[in-house]
Amino acid sequence: MPSQEEIYQKVSATLVEALNVEQEEISPTATLQGDLGAESIDFLDIVFRLEREFAIKIPRNELFPESIFQGDPDFVLNGKVTQKGLDELREKMPFADLSKFEQNPELTALSDLFTVQMIAKYIQRKLSA
Repeated sequence: MPSQEEIYQKVSATLVEALNVEQEEISPTATLQGDLGAESIDFLDIVFRLEREFAIKIPRNELFPESIFQGDPDFVLNGKVTQKGLDELREKMPFADLSKFEQNPELTALSDLFTVQMIAKYIQRKLSA
């Protein structure tokens, strides 16, 4: 199994290709949308490239859970993610660091959870499963 560093390097290289950004722009805390300019269509491309790079299958809602983004009223109320939504995020994204987000769970801040490090952690978890 590749080391954490090797996984991170491959994820970085994948994002450089998929998002047409410079290697210097990639850091563990760089957010896909805010820092690297990813758009929703890019997420499909990223998933496809990661599957190819690591020879794994990434089920559709596993890395980027759509149910929460679609504003399901159980999960989102008045622009904030509900407790049920936070529970859903924790369950679906055990590889994401939700500590900061939980303090102010604005739906618009959800995209900040999607960092380079989060993807690397997801891949590591997937490969060790």
